[in-house]
Amino acid sequence: MKKELSAKYDHHKVEKDKYETWCKKGYFTAGDKSKDPFCIVIPPPNVTGKLHLGHAWDNTLQDILARYKRLQGYDVLWVPGMDHAGIATQAKVDARLKDEGISRYDIGREKFLERAWEWKEEYASHIREQWAKLGLSLDYTRERFTLDEGLSKAVRKIFVDLYHDGLIYQGERIINWDPQARTALSNIEVIHKEIEGAMYYFKYEVVETKQKLVIATTRPETMFADQAVFVHPDDERYQDIIGMHVINPANGEILPIMADDYIDMSFGTAVMKCTPAHDPNDFLLAKKYQLAMPVCMNDDGTMNELAHKYAGMDRFECRKALVADFEKAGVVDHIEKHMHQVGHSERTGVIVEPYLSKQWFVKMKPLADAVLKNQENEDTKIHFTPKRFEHTFQTWLENIEDWCISRQLWWGHRIPAWYHNETGEIYVGIEEPKDIENWHQDEDVLDTWFSSALWPFSTLGWPEETEDLKRYYPNDTLITGYDIIFFWVARMAFQARYATHSRPFKDVLIHGLIRDAQGRKMSKSLGNGVDPLDVIDQYGCDTLRFFLTTNSTPGQDLRFISEKVEASWNFINKIWNASRFVSLYMDEDLTLEDLDLKDASIVDKWILKRFNTVLQSVTSNMDKYEFALVGNELYSFIWDDFCSWYIELSKAALNGDDVKAKKAAVSTLVSVLSGIVRMIHPFMPFVSEEIYGILPGKYESINEESWPQPFDVDMSESENEIGQLITMIQAVREIKTQYHLKPSTPVDVMICDTRGELISRNEEIAAILERMCKANWLNERIEGETVSRTILKGTLEILLADVVNVEEEITKCEKELERLTKEIQRCEGMLNNQNFISKAPQAKINAEKDKLTNYREQYDLTQATLMKLKG
Repeated sequence: MKKELSAKYDHHKVEKDKYETWCKKGYFTAGDKSKDPFCIVIPPPNVTGKLHLGHAWDNTLQDILARYKRLQGYDVLWVPGMDHAGIATQAKVDARLKDEGISRYDIGREKFLERAWEWKEEYASHIREQWAKLGLSLDYTRERFTLDEGLSKAVRKIFVDLYHDGLIYQGERIINWDPQARTALSNIEVIHKEIEGAMYYFKYEVVETKQKLVIATTRPETMFADQAVFVHPDDERYQDIIGMHVINPANGEILPIMADDYIDMSFGTAVMKCTPAHDPNDFLLAKKYQLAMPVCMNDDGTMNELAHKYAGMDRFECRKALVADFEKAGVVDHIEKHMHQVGHSERTGVIVEPYLSKQWFVKMKPLADAVLKNQENEDTKIHFTPKRFEHTFQTWLENIEDWCISRQLWWGHRIPAWYHNETGEIYVGIEEPKDIENWHQDEDVLDTWFSSALWPFSTLGWPEETEDLKRYYPNDTLITGYDIIFFWVARMAFQARYATHSRPFKDVLIHGLIRDAQGRKMSKSLGNGVDPLDVIDQYGCDTLRFFLTTNSTPGQDLRFISEKVEASWNFINKIWNASRFVSLYMDEDLTLEDLDLKDASIVDKWILKRFNTVLQSVTSNMDKYEFALVGNELYSFIWDDFCSWYIELSKAALNGDDVKAKKAAVSTLVSVLSGIVRMIHPFMPFVSEEIYGILPGKYESINEESWPQPFDVDMSESENEIGQLITMIQAVREIKTQYHLKPSTPVDVMICDTRGELISRNEEIAAILERMCKANWLNERIEGETVSRTILKGTLEILLADVVNVEEEITKCEKELERLTKEIQRCEGMLNNQNFISKAPQAKINAEKDKLTNYREQYDLTQATLMKLKG
């Protein structure tokens, strides 16, 4: 029985059950070795919540590429997976435990990890459901997780190799500390925001002279860890006190006054307190002069015993209390408001504390240099689209700092380092020490990005020499946002170069961020976020996909505009209705072998040639990742050329008595629609599958199809004739509308070339013109006034007498001239009235002047029309 499309496009029905069927049939499972391989990996979403519009955009771009490459005949592997997201997931599990009235410390590390794995399974299932909603053609047989057994082995392997190559080391440094998560952060996990703080000016007493020395600070709470006071050696104001001492007003300790040219003589009072454990610059000075480095805070942001009576207070509460006490004691010289950039934790949002801590670091310069060297060679470099992001990538690598990779968390890859219980010896290895009872493992875990950086090759089985690794690595393309070039792209580049001596992928397609209609970043605080599942429920997955991927060029941000989403839905409806029209003329048993284009008419050939042109452009732009250009091309061709023109032009043959012409028209409609459906398939997998189901095809599913090929059609010069015909039809319809004629009113037309010479009647074109707009193409010129319109390569003219009653028009013009004369006289009278000019508002006067100008222009035009009518 012939399958039919329903009268109306209903995305709920169209999308129902298709994805599950595709997965069961194995359409997305890679491994056909008769084809060339093509591999991409999904940027693994964090198992901390549901996917947002940014994920939908990113994933849809990847799916478009995967589906396009399958149609082109590649063995496509698209690896799915998720990221354990150390800090973020631990914070979520901590919050859940807090709601139960307990903390991770109450249940211990092992029980906490059990709860974290339960969280992962719960949210991983949500993410898979959303992938299904988006129609993502992922190979679930190869799904990975950054904490699964294979990836854990890869992480341990590369850590151990880097350590033994001297590229991982342990050291005490000032790091970024998140006091809420109680862990170190890397520099790029810190977001700097400008906030209003204060610059506090305090009076320190010089022990030897009793004079008061004013010193400024923005962080009074750190004074309990001060070790010295510094001035510039060339600063004449302080030459005589260098080598003396001051009393720290916070704790009464005696601090030496030292000199170093690091001090900025133009900033503040040019006297700086040195707090080595709480400031990175002070840390360097302390190293230089071998100063002690005491820490005055606990890891949760409260003050420790060095703060004396303030011990146990939150760092900011301590600041308030200390300043209040200083004011009572007369220590405060003055306080100024101070705008400054303050680091905040990307994950928890709290203000980051510069904090002296023993951590693990990766020595970055050798790794970065290896990547930069390979960027100089076209065959080994990573190619960026748009190209400008390569500069962003390289600049960051050129200025890279050592990477703090240890995190004080429980959820993550435990650092593969053990300490001997008696000797303190460090052992770093893939497996634990044999006499494990004499060792204890490092408590810290690795930065989440350490495992994510291995994603392109660890997901394929590295460090084992698996068949997948040999076949699909390096990956072909990575698609990601410009906001994680530093976080992820650069780290994949140097880890891949080190571990596999290769680039991780050949191309990187960079897209922007999704913003609201006003261009603002979507956020909870603004309440302007959009749930992709809500859009899918209202408009369908295909609508969302087409909107997201065709409304922004590579590298640019995308604005979510509801009207444009609706326009995409209307476009799908147009395709749906056109497909229903085509199906009306298809025999129930129509097969591919029945399609025959040998008797194609000039109109059939025109749409076939247009298809070839569009196919060539679409293919070229798909290869260049210019999906917005593809969208525009498809929209224009399908809506205008195919639906608005060819379908209308084909109706004569479809409804006529010429059997050959009808068969050619049906064959053309079906052939072009089949090509259209395959071109839109990467963007609209569900509706393309539904329409494919009513067309004669080789396969059960469009997922098994191939990319369309151009039709063997010779148009020569006749292509311009159809282009000209379309503009002729448009011209006639425009004239009839302007002169209030019914569409069915017959008119005679003369067609002239660009020199004004009459073009001889083309019988085939003339017949279509007559049928489409009741216009008779004359073969000879008739004298008289004409209405003229420009058409392709010429003009179309209609006798004025054929479209208007001249006597009636003359009467109308004369009456209009009378009316305009009175209006001109009225305006002139007002503007010549000094009483009006002196009292009326200027806006009113200007309005009358504008009216007078318009009336005079209308009078001149009407007068010219009248003279033309009178001959």
